[in-house]
Amino acid sequence: MVLVDPARDIAEFLTSRRARVTPEQVGLRTYGPRRVKGLRREEVASLAGVSVDYYKRLERGNASGVSDGVLEALAEALLLDAAERAHLHDLARAVNPVAPKRRRPGPQRVRPVVQQIVDGMSAPAIVRGSRLDYLSANALGRALYAPVFESVEQPANSARFTFLDPAAREFYVDWERTAKDLVAHLRSLVGQNPFDKALSDLVGELATRSPEFAAWWAAHNVRYHQTGTKRLRHPLVGELELSYEVMDLAGDSGLTIAAYGVEPGSRSAQALDLLASWAATLDHAITQEH
Repeated sequence: MVLVDPARDIAEFLTSRRARVTPEQVGLRTYGPRRVKGLRREEVASLAGVSVDYYKRLERGNASGVSDGVLEALAEALLLDAAERAHLHDLARAVNPVAPKRRRPGPQRVRPVVQQIVDGMSAPAIVRGSRLDYLSANALGRALYAPVFESVEQPANSARFTFLDPAAREFYVDWERTAKDLVAHLRSLVGQNPFDKALSDLVGELATRSPEFAAWWAAHNVRYHQTGTKRLRHPLVGELELSYEVMDLAGDSGLTIAAYGVEPGSRSAQALDLLASWAATLDHAITQEH
């Protein structure tokens, strides 16, 4: 089963976005019953200022040579948000004849200076790769996400853990929301790197082993995963509600640092302090052994 195909993806993405928009949302009048809930192809073409035949060609996946202006017009017509707009451009670049057809990123590693920065942070921090691998962390970050780092599903990867390890449904308080957000983020990553075989293999593994992943992948939803909140049920300290921020590492393409914080004085802050004490004790014991 081929799950990453830029031409098919742009066709299915446009079709799925068109089905989501009602005529009323874009100021169109309707007369009588409609066979489709969303917009017709003719209506999208009119709103975007392109011919019906040209838009139909795009929905068949033939987007070679499409201009940025047309893509922006389609984004406006289909009411795309920032993540969806960027995804449309990514897919169009992937099917353009001038786009590179082979991209083989090498292994992603954490440079010593990056590890030093992460270790110096008082907040939990994790270094993640472009395929959602958990490459490294500081002591508190590793303690916070111990179920991921210690999962039977290795190498440690947030998508693999979420969908393939039963422990994830206990660890994430809002498992379904977390899982759907993760699929949408992974869709965005695949759009940016459609010829990354390791990323495509990860998608194939998840779709084969998880019915939920396969169903949500087919929805073609995309979103950014740069900031938000997480509710975790940690096996040692119980429930925590954390805010997170994801920062790109300019010197390491695809690598990011995710840092987590809690509301001062809250139950979550107390739980995180307890976890920090436990992590420090464990780290000290390991140091003594060596």
